[in-house]
Amino acid sequence: MKKIYLAGGCFWGLEKFLNFIDGVTATTVGFANGNVESPTYKEVCTDATGFVEAVEVEYDPDKIDLEFLLQTFFAAIDPTSLNKQGNDEGTQYRTGVYYVDPADEPVVAAALAELQDKYATPVVVENLPLQNYYLAEEYHQKYLEKNPGGHCHISPQLLELAKNAKFAK
Repeated sequence: MKKIYLAGGCFWGLEKFLNFIDGVTATTVGFANGNVESPTYKEVCTDATGFVEAVEVEYDPDKIDLEFLLQTFFAAIDPTSLNKQGNDEGTQYRTGVYYVDPADEPVVAAALAELQDKYATPVVVENLPLQNYYLAEEYHQKYLEKNPGGHCHISPQLLELAKNAKFAK
């Protein structure tokens, strides 16, 4: 199994979306690349901790490669929106790919370059090594499964499409 950390606005909807990808074996939601230890959601919401809401994605490289996982992730976000996805605004909602395996960096860079070719405005998705990651509180884990009517910046249509398609390479 391999891991990558993806940030694309509020982590609730992104986690649900990513779980529809065939080859994703586990996810958690939490806070990545900030400047304090063990932050709470309330602290992250202040924009003072430097953290981004992120999804830890464990995936089976025999079923799915990182390039396909990234292309599917890019379909769920607005890669040109800085610190904002849907109605959620603030640095905690920035977009990013945070890798733990240095060999993943050039794959991410190439995917972002290909993505940039599709846009006239700059793509603002971060491509950085993971510095730290802390699990969000339990009530955030699988939030939209526990609260089906919960707020999500990913459109219900895209979630329904993902659910029915079970994205596969």
